[in-house]
Amino acid sequence: SSLLMPVPLGILMGLFFGKQVGVMFFSFFAVKFGAAQMPDNSSWLSLYGVSILTGIGFTMSLFVGNLAFVENTQYIDGVKIGVLAGSLLSTIFGYFLLSLTIKNS
Repeated sequence: SSLLMPVPLGILMGLFFGKQVGVMFFSFFAVKFGAAQMPDNSSWLSLYGVSILTGIGFTMSLFVGNLAFVENTQYIDGVKIGVLAGSLLSTIFGYFLLSLTIKNS
C-alpha cells in the first residue's frame, strides 16, 4: 500500500515511464533529423528496449531523493521503495522486450 503513496508512485512513474519516453523521444528525433544514426543491425523496437533499461538508476535516484527530502525524513522510505520498484520494473520489461527482439532477429 505504501507504493501507492504520492512520493513512491511519482518516483516509480518517473523512472519507468519518464526515462523511457525521454530517451526514445530524443533518440527518434536525433535519428530523423540526422544528428545521429541507428546502430547497425538494430530496430526501433530494440532501441525502445534499451530506452526502457535506462530506468535502472539506483545510485543517483537515491542520492537525489535523499537530497530532495533532507528536511522531511518521513519520505525517505518512500523514496527507496519507489526507486527499487521503478528500477525493477524497468529491468524486467527491458529484459523481456530485448529478449524478444533478439529472438526475432
